[in-house]
Amino acid sequence: MHSRKLTLAAVCGAALLAPAALLPTTANAEDPLRPAAAPAAREGGVRAADLLAAVSGCREITHGRYRTDDGARATVPVCATRGAVHWKADLDVDCDGRRGRYCNRRTDPLFLATTAYQQSDGRHLSAERLPYIVVPGSSRRWNPYRSGVRGGTVGAIVYRGKVLYAVVGDTGPTDLIGEASYAAARALGIDPDPIRGGAGNEVTYILFPGTTARPIESHAAAVTAGEAAARKLVRAR
Repeated sequence: MHSRKLTLAAVCGAALLAPAALLPTTANAEDPLRPAAAPAAREGGVRAADLLAAVSGCREITHGRYRTDDGARATVPVCATRGAVHWKADLDVDCDGRRGRYCNRRTDPLFLATTAYQQSDGRHLSAERLPYIVVPGSSRRWNPYRSGVRGGTVGAIVYRGKVLYAVVGDTGPTDLIGEASYAAARALGIDPDPIRGGAGNEVTYILFPGTTARPIESHAAAVTAGEAAARKLVRAR
């Protein structure tokens, strides 16, 4: 995760990511973003409205609040409700991990070829392929690990009536919050450009501690586990 919005604005001459309209629309074995790899987010058995209602309260578990971007006020708490950990913030696009057609040094001047967590074969995650959530690095403000949040923990991202299940796949600065992978943004209908894309402060992140996708790179496993955890959370209201 990077302090993208102000840092990237200062990068001169950075190559811009191809606009979404130019993304390929036909399946291709060489194309890391063929439609089957990053399906559009859609509600399944649990509606977005019900998930939001289930986390409408907030018991703050952070010692201090987070900023969404460099220079912004620290206004975002991390909350715990009925076994879920959640926050509402923006969505900056993380392109880190394995290099690909849309995530590389040319398209993202702050690109890192590593992620905090690796997939089952030891390779770093692919931001282009895998919907994943970035959590802040551990600090006195909050230690995600102590809250049961670690690599592969399943969560739901809720945005404008859409629900996308994802895994915790990377960590970022200790004072910033609100970031998800290129694939997550794309599936939610958010501009996935790591420089000029992303969404404002209307994205809700809900993590389910103790619920893990195995292997971490299986989005299907995240969906299955996430649906079950989401139903349990909603029933507990």
